[in-house]
Amino acid sequence: MSVLIGLVRHGSHDDLGTWLSGRTRDIPLNAAGREETAALARRLARRGVTAIATSPRRRTVETAAILGQGLGLAPVHADALDEIDFGGWSGARFADLDTDPAWQHWNAARGTAPTPGGETMAAAVARALAFLDGLAEQGGGPVLCVSHCDVIRGVIAHALGLALDNILRFEIAPASISWMMAHGQGPSHVLTMNGRE
Repeated sequence: MSVLIGLVRHGSHDDLGTWLSGRTRDIPLNAAGREETAALARRLARRGVTAIATSPRRRTVETAAILGQGLGLAPVHADALDEIDFGGWSGARFADLDTDPAWQHWNAARGTAPTPGGETMAAAVARALAFLDGLAEQGGGPVLCVSHCDVIRGVIAHALGLALDNILRFEIAPASISWMMAHGQGPSHVLTMNGRE
């Protein structure tokens, strides 16, 4: 069995690029984020999307709700799509983190570096991949999975056979969609990355 999956990053919000939002900050989309997500919903109207799953964070839930309204679907929460648990870094300013040697190590060695009391990148990617494998085993029409930048990067890196240390080499923009064909326990195929449709 296989399924076409659209990995959607949540829309823009006011903390973007300034704070490591993580799981601690209850952040709504801003006006730009709501509009870019509505525009994505309009472009997806003819894709035959059959379901939407979302991380439980407010920014992803709002993104999924806008997509659901545009596509006539009720999103469901999926903890497996949640943001990485950054532990003690959660809610910190990037400007402060940039001088932290542990943060610098994390960004250089995502495949092995720990977070302070949170989860590893590998653990976050593994839970997301297990969820996508479950979708593939069910089969059916295209599914949107609304998640977070680094989780999406990690899933794509895995599908492409890239080490997690390399995920900062490509961008996943707010309200972008990356399409992949998931084949259950078999290798997935990345079709497009960081698109607007």
